Amino acid sequence: MQYRSLGKTGISVSIIGHGLEFLDGKPYSVVDKTINTALDKGINIFDVFMPGEEIRKNIGKVLAGKRDKVFLQGHLCSTDINQQYDRSRDLPTVKKYFENLLRFLGTDYIDFGMMFFIDSEADYKGAFESPVLEYALGLKEKGVIRHLGASSHVAATAKRAVQTGLVDLLMFSLNPAFDMVPGQKDITSERAELYRLCESQGVGITVMKALGGGRLLSPSLSPFAQPMTVGQCIHYALSQPAVASALVGCQSPEQIEETISYLSMTDMERDYSHILGSMKTDFRGKCYYCRHCLPCPSEIDIARIHRIIDTMLGPDEKNIPPDATEYYNVMSSFASDCIFCGSCEERCPFGTPVRKNMERAAALFGK
Repeated sequence: MQYRSLGKTGISVSIIGHGLEFLDGKPYSVVDKTINTALDKGINIFDVFMPGEEIRKNIGKVLAGKRDKVFLQGHLCSTDINQQYDRSRDLPTVKKYFENLLRFLGTDYIDFGMMFFIDSEADYKGAFESPVLEYALGLKEKGVIRHLGASSHVAATAKRAVQTGLVDLLMFSLNPAFDMVPGQKDITSERAELYRLCESQGVGITVMKALGGGRLLSPSLSPFAQPMTVGQCIHYALSQPAVASALVGCQSPEQIEETISYLSMTDMERDYSHILGSMKTDFRGKCYYCRHCLPCPSEIDIARIHRIIDTMLGPDEKNIPPDATEYYNVMSSFASDCIFCGSCEERCPFGTPVRKNMERAAALFGK
């Protein structure tokens, strides 16, 4: 493994980290094997934004006796309602879930306490101009949070968070499709400015969505003329200013192994430059299965339905594969249960037309 200094924190983190979100809902045996494979390969930074009790307890169980070997990103304002992911800026609620995070992980400190999901003006004010900030700074003063950070998908808002001078690191959604516009090879000025600002301020970047939810790897879903490899996606992220680690969301030991293979790739295998000018379509409006659209009042697993549509249906939607129908039919709520309230679209950081897609899924599967 290779390691980089994470901004001004003085901490060296593995250039490949592990985003644990895709272990949510997996049995303990899978969580155990996947995290331990990551540890064996030298991965030392893990992101835990998921608010659910079971996944937090499973992670804590795996890390028992190994806490000193890892650096954890834990988030303030990540909560749930009726076991559905949610976020809140209500201080008592924020305290409850952060204290639960510590208890379930079996630790008395979090290395990187992240102000969660700072995308909109309301998000910024709810985190940085509210009692939540006082709470976070108090935790840092006590050593419960060792370093303060923020997570964001929006460059302009992320820039405001960095300019406060309060954050030591930024978790940001970064990949070439997010950074560019069709037909161009250069990063958009707004995002390039953010990366340079972080570098000049000593704010390290940890990367989320390096693979674009897997879309960049798919011949049919990639916005480029050809799909990228896992190694090319990682190399792109690590080539940007201020980036210390690409946190890849692996859900099995095999995916950890595939990710780690980046370290043994040649320069030619890592090279992504020939792909960038071939961008065909805008990457906005797509689903990246992050579940930030939740909670849904009808308790629809929106990400699962999008994944079925994106990855299990062929170009001829008149002939739906049996496995897609089976995977859809075992859901407890269906696309037809959508009440078109629009809350999902307000929450989505990527502009996904969820209501339109639910109509499409309901028509395809008949419910």
